[in-house]
Amino acid sequence: MELVALLSTGEGTWAQVAGLIKQGEWDKIILLGNDFAKKFMTPKDCEFIEINSKRILELKEEIHKKLQGKINGTEVALSIASGEGKEHMALISALLSLPVGIRFTALTQDGIIMI
Repeated sequence: MELVALLSTGEGTWAQVAGLIKQGEWDKIILLGNDFAKKFMTPKDCEFIEINSKRILELKEEIHKKLQGKINGTEVALSIASGEGKEHMALISALLSLPVGIRFTALTQDGIIMI
């Protein structure tokens, strides 16, 4: 399963994404974020997609366009531990429009869980 994760400007929220990447066995890892998020470092291969739109509908369309053809399965593991509501709504809407199913994914003390 592919992991899709949003990286927003708060570096403190990146630890959740880093843990998911490190502990999970993913077919592919796709990270989305702005120019600041390019600073995110990970030991595993990831595809970074830069997103810059400010308005929610523009952001949804930008994400949708940039994700087309990048997801091979019928569902993805999705981390929205980082980011804000507007970014979350745009990303979820773009994924569902591809269409692809989503499984919200989090790292807990017990390991990776899918909600």
